[in-house]
Amino acid sequence: MPPDPGVADLAGDARLRRLELTVTRRLEGLLHGEHQGLLPGPGSEPAGSREYRPGEDEVRRMDWAVTARTAVPHVREVDADRELTTWLLVDASPSMEYGTAELDKRELAVAAVAAVGFLTAGVGNRLGAQVLTPTGLRRFPPGTGRTHLFGLLRTLLAAPRTGGYDEDAAPLAPPDLVEALDAVHRVATRRGLVVVVSDFLDGLPDDPTQAAPWERTLRRLAVRHQVLAVEVTDPREWDLPDVGLVTLMDPESGRRRDVWTGDPALRERYAAAAAAQRDQVREALRRSGAAHLPLRTDRDWAADVVRHVHRQRRLAAAPATTIRGGAA
Repeated sequence: MPPDPGVADLAGDARLRRLELTVTRRLEGLLHGEHQGLLPGPGSEPAGSREYRPGEDEVRRMDWAVTARTAVPHVREVDADRELTTWLLVDASPSMEYGTAELDKRELAVAAVAAVGFLTAGVGNRLGAQVLTPTGLRRFPPGTGRTHLFGLLRTLLAAPRTGGYDEDAAPLAPPDLVEALDAVHRVATRRGLVVVVSDFLDGLPDDPTQAAPWERTLRRLAVRHQVLAVEVTDPREWDLPDVGLVTLMDPESGRRRDVWTGDPALRERYAAAAAAQRDQVREALRRSGAAHLPLRTDRDWAADVVRHVHRQRRLAAAPATTIRGGAA
């Protein structure tokens, strides 16, 4: 008997409330200037200057020309400081339905979306999304407020879990991350923040010297926008446990293969190949100019977000420190 939709809705809302509490209790207070703490940067379009607010503004953003002319400290202001548009690209393809820890990859992706949504929420800030599903792209136009964010999160939690194939029919073509990134590029016309949540395995070439097919498109986005790539993985994608004979299946195509995991040499080769694959993804993201936030289903994702924020702040402050040191 299928579950009562009303009960399912209540369960979903309870999960969303727990997510909201996790974000607000553990991550709130990290941000100064809204998205500046999540992905610090110079902002977007110049929009004049305003008076400096001690304890709130960073000295490195001082507008020295205006300060000298008016004899009152001023900082440079940008449009992104007053109104931020964030575009999310959420990978909900079959490979994201895998999980062997407390969460599966799709649930971890929802947690990442919640973190971005709650942390970038503010007066005038808008959040839009493109969701990559086995049947194509689903678009959520930019909106504001908690209700809009909860609607997106409910959709991600309730989306049908299809394997992307039918055992009695030919495999379906897997979703295309490149096409999804192109779609974001078309709709994100105003400079802002783009967050891509995926395992980034789509189309990854076997030869690590070859570029990932999505790398070029991601680089195009990073030219105009601040881009954060949230990479979602599961521990069993890194190494195989010794559990005897197992059947491995490609979630995108449905292809199966029996593997004897009792062979130490096989497990070593698997771990080496998996590490090389993750290095390949990391290097592709680095070359594209995106900030990289890796999350794992067996780790404390909130703590990883906190560490990412602090690391980005240190990197953002480093150039100013270097200049002051050189001037001294």
